[in-house]
Amino acid sequence: MKNKFRLFASALALTVSLTALSACSSGNNGNNNGGAGASPGATNSQTPGASEAKDTITALLPPVSANYQSNFDQMEADFNKLYPNLTLQIEPASWEDMTQKLDTQVNAGSPPDIAFIGSGGISKYVEQGMLMDITDVATDEMIADFDEGPLNYMRNGEGLYGFPAYMEIHALGGNKKFLEEAGIDWKKVQQNGWTYEEFREAIKKGVVKEGDTTKRYGFVFATAGVTSKDYLNILIKNAGMPDAFTKDLKYAYTSKNYLEVLKAVRQMIDDGSMPKELSSVDAGKRWNMFLTGQTMITGKGLATFENSANKNNEKLKANDGSAVEGSIETEYIVLPVPSFLGQPAVSSPAVDGYVTFRGKKEPTAEHKANVVKAAYFLASGKIAATTASELFVENITESGRQAAADIKVDRNPDNVEAVKVLLSKAAPARPDIPTELGAEAIKIEDEVIIPKLQALLANEITPEEMYEAVKEAAIDAFGEDGVVQD
Repeated sequence: MKNKFRLFASALALTVSLTALSACSSGNNGNNNGGAGASPGATNSQTPGASEAKDTITALLPPVSANYQSNFDQMEADFNKLYPNLTLQIEPASWEDMTQKLDTQVNAGSPPDIAFIGSGGISKYVEQGMLMDITDVATDEMIADFDEGPLNYMRNGEGLYGFPAYMEIHALGGNKKFLEEAGIDWKKVQQNGWTYEEFREAIKKGVVKEGDTTKRYGFVFATAGVTSKDYLNILIKNAGMPDAFTKDLKYAYTSKNYLEVLKAVRQMIDDGSMPKELSSVDAGKRWNMFLTGQTMITGKGLATFENSANKNNEKLKANDGSAVEGSIETEYIVLPVPSFLGQPAVSSPAVDGYVTFRGKKEPTAEHKANVVKAAYFLASGKIAATTASELFVENITESGRQAAADIKVDRNPDNVEAVKVLLSKAAPARPDIPTELGAEAIKIEDEVIIPKLQALLANEITPEEMYEAVKEAAIDAFGEDGVVQD
């Protein structure tokens, strides 16, 4: 097994929109055969329970990248070519309706065999008894193909519930010209980070006003729709709360540091550095504001945004009418999230992947083995390499690295180095958090934190009122002894 920090050490090979993890190039997908040839587990090993009987594996997949869904027919054909007795049947979903579609199928007791979701949602479905543990089915060759760090995000307790597609860092992104006009030493920030106090002063300098009208904000973060929980989750990791639970399994968000971050959320709006209408800014609007020069810094920033900005620049130079209306040439700069209260900087990793589900009935050994073949096919080899190259993320499988050898990726070298720093500070996986605790934390997030955060952003409640609501819900769920009391 590889050293679990191999991903971080190997970040030299960096080669992701929520609707915007924009990626897979159709040119490379034309003969995509997943792990075939490049990965030993796909062709040289039989998974336990494997047979030659006909079988169909279903998968519910969102637009992981710009061209990803347009290649579904090719993926299905390549999988059938690799396994002539098996059919891969893919159902597309948008990022916006992915969770609703999946939950509807789960609640009906007939989920897809594979669904592309964030690793943070695994505990929810384990608690419902609807995930399939593939520990005894995934071959040694399959497991060895993955870097251990991201693979561990697909674990819960002793179980393994799928394969990761990528490991990306949620960061911020800046407009190089605007940063320099504001006197911000962005190269220093990339390497050394910044405190919340330094960040707050920087985004104040990025504001441009004409009379009482703000023409450019210092900072805009998407907080509506599918991004509703991202903002707070990224900030609190840098305030001594890298996870919802401490190492001794106490719920962390009752810490006084949580309240201080909530105060900061209001401060940046009240300063005028962020829009008063922040609660209505979704992922698309956030990116549009960045490309049209309405903000100096945007979040959350993903590596693929550099690629998206570059492509829009090319359209502007070519007078291509499909460029974002009103957009300006923009050089995208990767920036870290600020740290709070003297706490160490902790990067917020996004590990999404192909999670394996089961219905109400126990799947046969044969079907289980076939689902694992399909999940590995999607997560490795050429599919993985093509996705990673377009998302500007590191390959996390050896087969992906081999398949990516001839794929050229043109990145800003300063951004490459910045991402290496962020990867080195990424919060590790926490498979030790019991399923029932993880599921209860997700419930508090969905029922209390997200709606209260929206109210806080809209200035309908105070930081103190939100903090007390979260604390009350946490104590009700975990008891006085099960939460942080500092």
